[in-house]
Amino acid sequence: MGHRRLARSRRNRVVAGVLGGIAEYLGWSATKLRIAYVIISVLSAAFPGLLVYLVLWFLMPLEDDG
Repeated sequence: MGHRRLARSRRNRVVAGVLGGIAEYLGWSATKLRIAYVIISVLSAAFPGLLVYLVLWFLMPLEDDG
């Protein structure tokens, strides 16, 4: 098994590929992860979803072409 690295997805992206990359890394459905992320962000005052997404956008590298 190869070494997996957490990175933004080039193939599975809606905005910046952050949630697509996390879903690929964990082996989850990207659509379900996006829905859960939006629901948690909207319903929880303690989870600043947009801010977390923006931070991850800048911290997570874009996946390699290979």
